[in-house]
Amino acid sequence: MSNYGTGLEQSPARRVMLHLDLDAFFCSVEELRDPTLVGIPFAVGGSPDGRGVVASCSYAARSFGVRSAMPMGKALALCPTLRIISSNYGDYKVASQQVMRLLHSVTPRMEQISIDEAFLDITDRGMDAMEVGYKIQSAISSRFGLSCSIGIASNKLMAKIATDVAKSKTRAGTTPRAVLEVPRGEERAFLAPLPAGALWGVGPMTAERLASIGMRTIGDIAMWPRDDLIRRFGKHGADLHAHAQGVDTRPISTERAAKSISKETTFVKDVDDAGELTRTLFKQAAQVSAHLHKSHLRGSVVKLKIRWADFTTLSRQTAMSTPTDDPSAIYEAANKLLCDVW
Repeated sequence: MSNYGTGLEQSPARRVMLHLDLDAFFCSVEELRDPTLVGIPFAVGGSPDGRGVVASCSYAARSFGVRSAMPMGKALALCPTLRIISSNYGDYKVASQQVMRLLHSVTPRMEQISIDEAFLDITDRGMDAMEVGYKIQSAISSRFGLSCSIGIASNKLMAKIATDVAKSKTRAGTTPRAVLEVPRGEERAFLAPLPAGALWGVGPMTAERLASIGMRTIGDIAMWPRDDLIRRFGKHGADLHAHAQGVDTRPISTERAAKSISKETTFVKDVDDAGELTRTLFKQAAQVSAHLHKSHLRGSVVKLKIRWADFTTLSRQTAMSTPTDDPSAIYEAANKLLCDVW
């Protein structure tokens, strides 16, 4: 008997998870709006004259080395024929909602994790998992004209990595439309040869630390003593060890509670005036405070992100003594972080 809607969870030992990622989503929507874009290098994002960055880029553009989050000026240097399209978030939101409604019709155990990604628990579908994947892929293509890639595995971590691996094997310059399943019991072997950076929770800095002590692949992490990982990385070390074995017990979360509230400001020109920065910081603190107050929430951690002229990005955070929505307290904490990195 299906336990959908009962609040009960499937045993982690028998879950079948599907991860779906819409391929170059923003660009795919733009190609539907303007078919002349199909097959040419283009990027969705801001102007290269200011601080514009690439929000999404076509696979033709990626063959030149253009990537998401890259400064648009650098993208143009790599691909002088790159066509730049301004973002149309309203259209992207509508297209995303259509896809997510379709996924929810497949199973109520659906967790949307971004505008173009979702997890589905298909344990009780009663069908071959790959068949479910291909049916979803076909439906999204025929109904909405969008391409997607799918990873299937025994847990969310493995399903996500399966999608990433499947897409990475696609010939450069072509849309992936990939589907890949990691058989139950083969998680560790599948992960072992992959670079450490392919694992959730391993960013560039962590990957560098791991490499400095001899861990360059996920297999290296899996074989490293768990106690030593914890000694070096704290609680994150325990997660690294478990994830490197392919272990992830998290269930589908069908409710998306706000985990953070943020405000960002991108300056058209470099700013080195401390007064202007602190005034901007105070305004942002007030905006975050107002949002918290309106939502009847309080925050317990203040995080500052700052980007230098060479696009180096630093993130710093501090825990508050008590949860707060007070703009002065938020500002003081953020300003201390700013002073620490100035």
